[in-house]
Amino acid sequence: MPLEVDAAEFEKLVIDELDLLPDEMVDGLENLVFVTEDRPEDGSLDLLGLYQGTALTDRDRYGFGELPDRIVLYREPLLAVCDDLDELRDEIHVTLVHEIAHFYGIDDDELHRLGWE
Repeated sequence: MPLEVDAAEFEKLVIDELDLLPDEMVDGLENLVFVTEDRPEDGSLDLLGLYQGTALTDRDRYGFGELPDRIVLYREPLLAVCDDLDELRDEIHVTLVHEIAHFYGIDDDELHRLGWE
């Protein structure tokens, strides 16, 4: 039986996992919002999360009036790869770390080298 978690419960799980991240990872997160959506725009189940913005390492300036960057976690794709709530929590955690790393300018190759892929 597939894992079922409604949108409100999923958002709470994401918030709980954000609260568990180490301070040194989240202290530098400025002008960034976290959102949850059911699926990516293309409707696929392949993408678990997405960072939308300009990585800190690629910014030449960043100041007042900038729209916030976004990290999106997709509920249905995450549910599709998990068998139970513990696995879902773990996958949310890994996805948050992955997308936050992109905010800091760490690419997929470096994440893989560090053991996060």
